[in-house]
Amino acid sequence: MYLTPFHAIDISNSTFLITGGAGFVGSNIAEYLIKFGAGKVRVLDNLSEGKLQNIEPFLDLPNFEFINGDISNSETCQKACEGIDYITHQAALGSVPRSLETPLLTNEANVTGFLNMLTAAKDAKVKRFVYASSSSVYGDSLKLPKVEEHIGAPLSPYAASKFVNEVYAGVYALNYGIEVVGLRYFNIFGPNQKPDGPYAAVIPLFMDALLKGKSPFINGDGEQSRDFTFVENAVQANIRGMFSQVPGASNRVYNIAFGEKTTVNQLYFDLKDLVGSEVNPTYRDPRKGDVQDSLADISKAKAYLGYNPQVSIKDGLEVTLKWFAANYGPTR
Repeated sequence: MYLTPFHAIDISNSTFLITGGAGFVGSNIAEYLIKFGAGKVRVLDNLSEGKLQNIEPFLDLPNFEFINGDISNSETCQKACEGIDYITHQAALGSVPRSLETPLLTNEANVTGFLNMLTAAKDAKVKRFVYASSSSVYGDSLKLPKVEEHIGAPLSPYAASKFVNEVYAGVYALNYGIEVVGLRYFNIFGPNQKPDGPYAAVIPLFMDALLKGKSPFINGDGEQSRDFTFVENAVQANIRGMFSQVPGASNRVYNIAFGEKTTVNQLYFDLKDLVGSEVNPTYRDPRKGDVQDSLADISKAKAYLGYNPQVSIKDGLEVTLKWFAANYGPTR
């Protein structure tokens, strides 16, 4: 991945902090920054969701630093931001079902932790603070495609926490002059996304089951749709979000997706064909807190960030499947 850079400036003298950098999206951002010669890459992660193996190739590099710490601790956040130019904030407790089961933990990580990081970034006078929001903020809005200005009521504590992030980011930009860029991710998938655990996402769950010849569950009738987005596109959005000099680019929130709608059934049967499996899925009751359909309008990200998603869902699934087969296949 990352054959050509998404930035046009010299980053050899710049310092970067990636919170949640041992996790799925964060470790992919770390890989990009290391590959293209960042002056320093610092990762802050408590390893509750992230895995050390995701950043293991970088641990001995002179321009890489790992801090095992929690964003719910304000002192840890202040220390992590010292000497940092750019922050990409990926640390969070994901999953709608988990947030319904543990709303207080979700709030502590996603709201208190976010506010700690935003405050530390302000105090450290970072150049720009890019953060991961979520398409879940669209809540019960039925409007398609999703446009940034039109959101509905949140349907889960996770969605509420991400909405609060956006509100706090706007308040800090208004009152303290910090440059912030919010990225509403739409169903990101790719290498380093784990299939284990009770809150794994649908694509790694499908891949894990198919590679092991098992029947995965589909919630509801499978006709719910999502704008599945390969992780390289999300990395591009973070990089462009940090460096865009287009007037008005900062202090906004952007849809980050591919701009294509795929049903869960279509996703499964495409994967089934890729694997060459004969296994059919098992359908069960719909999942509480899920939205029915999701499709992003990505015109603002294109206009202000220069975002140009280059990897389609089909190509992304092929890359991801190879990675899963090597890391989680039946012979592993």
